Amino acid sequence: MFGIEINNVSMKESICYIEQLIIEKNNSYIVTPNVDHIVKLQIDRLFKEIYDNASLVLADGVPLIWASKLLGKPLKERVSGADLFPELCEYASKKGYSVFFLGAAEGVAYKAAQILKNKFPGLKIVGTYSPPMGFEKNYEENEKILSMIRDSNPHILFVALGAPKQEIWMYHYRNLTKVPVSIGVGASFDFVAGRIKRAPQFIQKIGLEWFWRFCQEPRRLFKRYFIDDMKFFFLLLCELRKLNSKD
Repeated sequence: MFGIEINNVSMKESICYIEQLIIEKNNSYIVTPNVDHIVKLQIDRLFKEIYDNASLVLADGVPLIWASKLLGKPLKERVSGADLFPELCEYASKKGYSVFFLGAAEGVAYKAAQILKNKFPGLKIVGTYSPPMGFEKNYEENEKILSMIRDSNPHILFVALGAPKQEIWMYHYRNLTKVPVSIGVGASFDFVAGRIKRAPQFIQKIGLEWFWRFCQEPRRLFKRYFIDDMKFFFLLLCELRKLNSKD
């Protein structure tokens, strides 16, 4: 859909697939498209290239689930980065896989790590780091981060830098981190640490989590949700037109 392939898997199947990636040790990375990503993919060639080379593409957004049904390609369920993050941490605690948290504001990754360690006592968090603004353009800072990750040798690297920065960083540095699996998880550290309150389950289920986020950060998110992301409906109409022309 929308020029990309989305894996039609459940949360449980996603975790099994991720474990296989850990075993294969191919420096893989995982992306979780939402409406904002879909819109960016249409105009950003690098972002599209990143998606085309991802090992797993998971639908993060109820509108994508709705769209899949309208287009006759129903996806099993939404597998958001924010849901996958704690689920995978719990699984890692049981299987002995180690994890590293990269991203969010100063201290947030560390706080999220402490909360998850208390929740999942067997979880091996081998490192956390919240890089400064603009770090991706700083050679010395990137070398420092890569060194930290390689020295700690995690099985899974969670990257919470926001899109498309986290996807670009994973793509460019996947072979230098030498981590079996890297996953872009957006605001997941903030949710766990309590810095940002996540929408209640019923709001998530009816597809209004985006509006909940907007109400929390209206100035920052207005353009994204009410201008940029409105293009999604045009893209959906184009997909429906293609479908009808085939019939």
